[in-house]
Amino acid sequence: MRVLLVEDDPMIGAAIQGALKDAAHAADWVKNGTDALAALEFPHYDLVLLDLGLPGRDGLDVLTQIRAIDTKLPLLIVTARDAIEDRLRGLDGGADDYVLKPFLMPELLARMRAVLRRRSGDATPLLGNGVIELNPASKEARLTDGVPQQLSNREFALLHALLLRPGAILSRQVLEERIYGWGDEVDSNMVEFLIHGLRRKFGSQIIKNVRGMGWMVSRNV
Repeated sequence: MRVLLVEDDPMIGAAIQGALKDAAHAADWVKNGTDALAALEFPHYDLVLLDLGLPGRDGLDVLTQIRAIDTKLPLLIVTARDAIEDRLRGLDGGADDYVLKPFLMPELLARMRAVLRRRSGDATPLLGNGVIELNPASKEARLTDGVPQQLSNREFALLHALLLRPGAILSRQVLEERIYGWGDEVDSNMVEFLIHGLRRKFGSQIIKNVRGMGWMVSRNV
């Protein structure tokens, strides 16, 4: 999953970005609202973490502009502002959740997963297509009649991207965007390497190659 972090505090931003990467997310970090809006023009993000106390342009104003552009993008406010007025303005302004600092990173990750489930219209904590299931909390996957197996961070990121959209063909570029953040060195063979590893664990037909276009998992069965 690719996450855009909008946070001006260098210590908090570095800590959250590091924790997101440790949790197998590609995390890009900007420090003000102007850069956030520019980043959202490209590439596609799966979720935004937005601080409110930003320099130059207040986070609530940034929220309004994001929602004018994209009403469906999952967005969590992460802020020290605990006044009820700010919470109401944030939630009524289109945020999916409002997380107060300080917080524990496992809770933030759980809230992110919950927001994604609500946005997808599926309350179950597992992703699956009737053939393979993925647990985003534990980063374990299993065939529906098999034993759970632990995935590496990048295996998890790739399979997560595919299972978010069963039946959709994802190109190499899209999959790389889910694996790598800004500044990460991209290995040209990483996508094939990860798919080979997942096929060894779960069978050669679990991820299908569509020649010249990309890869997919089958629709829910």
